[in-house]
Amino acid sequence: MVLATFALALTGCSNIGYYLQSAGGHLRVMNAARPVREVIADDTSPERLRKQLELSQRIREFASHDLQLPDNPSYRRYADLHRSAVIWNVVAAPPDSLKLKTWCFPITGCITYRGYFDEKEARAEAARLAAEGMESAAYPVPAYSTLGWMNWAGGDPLLNTFIYYPEGELARLVFHELAHQVVYAKDDSMFNESFATAVERLGVRRWLDTQASEKARADYVVYNGRRLQFRALTQATRRDLQSLYETHPDPVAREKRKQEILANFRAGYRQLRDGWNLDPNRLRLTDQWVAEANNASFGAQATYDELVPGFEALFASVGGDWTRFYDEARRLAKLPKAERHLFLKDKENAHA
Repeated sequence: MVLATFALALTGCSNIGYYLQSAGGHLRVMNAARPVREVIADDTSPERLRKQLELSQRIREFASHDLQLPDNPSYRRYADLHRSAVIWNVVAAPPDSLKLKTWCFPITGCITYRGYFDEKEARAEAARLAAEGMESAAYPVPAYSTLGWMNWAGGDPLLNTFIYYPEGELARLVFHELAHQVVYAKDDSMFNESFATAVERLGVRRWLDTQASEKARADYVVYNGRRLQFRALTQATRRDLQSLYETHPDPVAREKRKQEILANFRAGYRQLRDGWNLDPNRLRLTDQWVAEANNASFGAQATYDELVPGFEALFASVGGDWTRFYDEARRLAKLPKAERHLFLKDKENAHA
């Protein structure tokens, strides 16, 4: 996920309050960061934190040496923000479409989310959009990327919001955020996030195969299995909603069918949830997402996974060569948006 508004000084946008909260929030994150080695050496640091930070640095070295991701200051410092998310994203979509509203910024171009460092401000913006007739959502985000623009100041830090993730999940997140520093296409959140998601998935497979303990691999199989089940359910729901919006012009009939689709989705989730047999506290955020899921929620999910199969097929077509894969992704980023999306869909279909 990309922080869009760290370039506040480059814009004359009238919405200066939003830019100020973004710049101020990012500066507070940077100021809270300390070198990882310093935190590990600090006798007051909890043992669990020290172990996770040591793991994070092995993951960080692997990212550069084995996955050819950027070797720079990012993820070599740590900040404890004393909160559960670094930012809260706001997304919005019309009642009869999964196409997300976009916001445009100086360097990143137009993106399909708007981030806030204050949860109350995010929820207020979501409420404002809902009052305008949009379906909106505000959700917590554990990490973001500044696309490498802040490496001169120490880079993007590790955060308490994700440092205690299980090994495989921590590796995925670091690979994902570093991938944003490799390739970025303006005005195309789906391309950017799908690329980063593909890198995290491909990278974690390599990590688990070559670096992880047997226990870490076993834990990941269980965790990822639940994720795949949930993803399959949400993707099926997205397809049903998309088909509905394309084929039912009558608003009354469309709304009735839409509520049936959402009810089926929630029933499907309850069935999955019962089978997982987890502590309810571990599912609190997922429960909330499902209860509040709307067009904006499903549209945001599509941003992160719609083009992933195409990128995975592209990786296979270059023989698993990371350098060639990144070169191909950079080439695609220079193409018109529709052309690069079509290329990736064709790759996916040819590989199926």
